[in-house]
Formats: sequence, C-alpha cells, structure tokens
Amino acid sequence: MFAPLTRPGLGAVSPGAKIYCRPACFVDRPHELDDACLRLADTMLWFAAWHVSLRDSGTVRSAVVPVPQLGDWIAAMPDALGEAATVQRAAVQRPRGALALGARTVRLSEPQLMGILNVTPDSFSDGGKHVDAAAAAEAGFAMASAGAAILDVGGESTRPGAPLVWEGDEIARVEGVVAALAKGGVAVSIDTRKAAVMEAALAAGATIVNDISALRYDDRAMDAVARAGCPVVLMHAPSAKSDPHEGGGYDHVLFEVYDMLAERIAACVAAGVDPAKIIVDPGLGFGKGIADNLALVNGLALFHTLGCPILFGASRKRMIGALDNEAPADQRLGGTVALHYQAASQGAQLLRVHDIAENRQALRIWRGLRDAALTA
Repeated sequence: MFAPLTRPGLGAVSPGAKIYCRPACFVDRPHELDDACLRLADTMLWFAAWHVSLRDSGTVRSAVVPVPQLGDWIAAMPDALGEAATVQRAAVQRPRGALALGARTVRLSEPQLMGILNVTPDSFSDGGKHVDAAAAAEAGFAMASAGAAILDVGGESTRPGAPLVWEGDEIARVEGVVAALAKGGVAVSIDTRKAAVMEAALAAGATIVNDISALRYDDRAMDAVARAGCPVVLMHAPSAKSDPHEGGGYDHVLFEVYDMLAERIAACVAAGVDPAKIIVDPGLGFGKGIADNLALVNGLALFHTLGCPILFGASRKRMIGALDNEAPADQRLGGTVALHYQAASQGAQLLRVHDIAENRQALRIWRGLRDAALTA
C-alpha cells in the first residue's frame, strides 16, 4: 500500500524501516536554478527534487522533496534512516569516473553502448547467427565500428527454459572470439556466471565480467573477480540457481531489486572487490512481469544511490512485444530505442543493445538536446 509521507511522520517508524531517496524532477537548464538542483554524478543531468520513500511494515509512504529541503528531512529521521539517506545523497553526487579496459578507456559522463554478441545456437533473439568464431569476431568488429564502446560476449543462453551449458563447451564457444576481438583493440566483456569461463575469457583478453547471478551462481566467481581486479556487472535475478527466472513475485519490485543489489555490493566489497569497479543492472525480464519491468524503468534513477554506474538492457525483450501486439523479437527495434532513450534520460551509463547504429543515432540526438539545453 502507498500513502503520503510527511516530515513529522518520519519520527515514529519501526526498527526495520528503510528509506529510499530517488533523484526526481530532472531539469534542462540547471544554471537558471542556482543551488536548487544537483548534478547526477558526473553525467549531463541535473535534478531539482528527491522522491523520498519510507518502507515500513508493508506500507510505502512517499513525498517529493525539493533539493534544498532534504537536509531538514534527514534531520527529522531516526539516526539509522538519516545515515542511510545521507549516504544515498552523497552516492548520487559522486563522480563515477571512467572504466580502464586494457588499452581502452570508456568514460561514463555520457551513455555508452555495450554491444550484445551471443556465440550461442539458442539465444532468444540472435541464436545461431554467430556460432562460427570467425563470423562472430567479424560481427563484433562491425559493432565496434558502428559505435559500441564495449562488446559483451556470451556463450550460454539465459532465456527462460534454456538448457545449461557445460563450462568447457562455453569456454570453447567464447575463448577464440574474445581473443580475436581483444587483439583487434576492442574492449570485451564476458557474459557468464561460471568462474572457469570468467578466468579463461579474462586470460584471452576480456576486461569486464558481466554476471547475471551477481556472483552467486558459482562459489568461485567472487574470488575470481576479486583476484582479477576487473570491473564487474552485478545483475539482479530472483534466483542464483540454474534457472535465473525462478522465484519472481514482488511486493515492491523497485525496492526489492534495489535491496538485493545493495546486499551484493556489500558482499563483493567485503570479499575484496574494488567498489569503484562495480556496475549494477536491475535485470529487466529476469523473473519479472510487465508491470515489474515498467516500474523498474520508471524508477531507474533510484539505483544511482548505490554509487555505481548503471547498466540497462532492454534490447528486443519480451516486454516490448507485450506492449505492442506481441511483436516478435526481430520487430522490437522501435521499443528498444525508446526504452534505452528513457534510461539515458535517467542517467544510465551503459546501454546493452543488439542494434548499435540505431541506438547510437538515438544517443546522438539525446546528446544534442542536452548540449543545447546546457549551453543556450
């Protein structure tokens, strides 16, 4: 249940209450508002209010608080909530810096594209297109030329009902492709949840690990990433078991996904992973229905309070077909571009897509609009 939140109402909460401070009310011309708005990390976005939500005993109460007033609201909170809100406020404003990916540097002050390169026979959209290593590498170079800053190479489909792949077969699928791309100067991410595949791909030249299980599926994965010292993407999925789509069902999906990612960040930092190298992904479509996915898109800016870059991936996903007369996967480009444009407008730093040229064009329009607003 949702209800209004007032500042006096912050004084009486249960010990398990949680606070969430989401950047809201984005503005085009911050220079006209002086100190009434804040910059979102080191992006090209500014916001004028916080959407403050208190989750307590099954009830969510919310209020829109102008930026200059948040300090007064924090002062009215019990110590634990006030400390959490203070941490979130600082995390939103902290620059994310750049990703050092071997010889490549990917700056996150504006959205960057991560190209999807599935070396699989059964992925939901492009299965079977790139099973030959040479053809896959050629397709990867074409994506890089079209504007992909990073290529995400995967050797196991994670669509609903997909069979498990033995790690040896997964390594055989991706190792040569990763090596060829890395040798050609491309920044490569390895999309896997298996430590042995991570290690083989990193040895072949990959520089990022993208794990849909947030390093929960394989007991060795956390140590492999910590020892490599590489950036890692922690994605939300309801299950860390064989089927990552199992166990969906949420009371408040935005907050539950947020809490899981916060817990995984803490676990990774405790295990020795550099917090500056952690990227988060809310995991659209993984154990989530259409309403859940839409809530995550609309509330995406909340994840900035984790202090990490956000990776957003909605490319060709089923939610687009569900909203457009069951359009098949190869007819979801328009919806893909729309969703990623919306994510960019909420500060997502990395957009994971199949169609590079079309999404690159959309981001150029987005950048032009931001430049015009900030320099007029």
